[in-house]
Amino acid sequence: MAFITCNFFSEALGLSTSMTVILPQQTSSQIGMNNRSSQKLHKTLYLLHGFSDDDTIWTRRTSIERYVAELGLAVVMPNVHQSFYTDMEYGNKYWTFLTEELPAIARSFFPLSDAREDNYVAGLSMGGYGAFKWALRHPDRFAAAGSLSGALDMAAHIKDPAITHMKPYFHLIYGEKDIEGTDEDLLHLVAEHNAASMTKPPLYQCCGTEDFLYNDNLAFRDACEAAGYPLTYVEGPGSHEWGYWDTHIQSFLKWIPLEK
Repeated sequence: MAFITCNFFSEALGLSTSMTVILPQQTSSQIGMNNRSSQKLHKTLYLLHGFSDDDTIWTRRTSIERYVAELGLAVVMPNVHQSFYTDMEYGNKYWTFLTEELPAIARSFFPLSDAREDNYVAGLSMGGYGAFKWALRHPDRFAAAGSLSGALDMAAHIKDPAITHMKPYFHLIYGEKDIEGTDEDLLHLVAEHNAASMTKPPLYQCCGTEDFLYNDNLAFRDACEAAGYPLTYVEGPGSHEWGYWDTHIQSFLKWIPLEK
């Protein structure tokens, strides 16, 4: 595998930023690794970080490079700071950066496929919210999406009096807006898919029963069930920590419709 730290300028953000990229490499003599590459435009997983992290965190806290080596899968991990993958009310346009600029830039630098059936998105916590929002708002771009311990009911989360420490961040991101019933509300997006004839990328959702976002995940699961949206839901013992995510990103990779 090729491991690349890529620094570049973003027109959408008006500043220099970074992404960490893993690219497939066919090898036959590397000890302890079974690397595979199709030698064509690569299938790609956009892998999103959580609130306190950056584009390096998945490679520092998990063995994601090792997990994708035999799959021939490229991984693009962008840096969006604490934006909740949103065009911020008082800040930068991270949604525009993520959904419009990043794929175009990544594909101009690296041999990545733009075909829907070759693209996937997943993330943890804040990144789970970003991944599902991207897949639900642009269902023509992804074959599947995954959330690990995602913040999936943000409309309710923002109003929760128990998370006062997050209020300044939510103000910068959403301003004074109530996002319930908008395109920032995943439960609304799921219901909207039910009412319209549009592509429905299947979703993979997992959360530990001891996670502080467990109720968010139950709410999203129930919304998908009510809408008849294709969802694979996994729960079990676990909290909001990297041992859980390292285990379950492997489950997600086995679940996605990827030819081996």
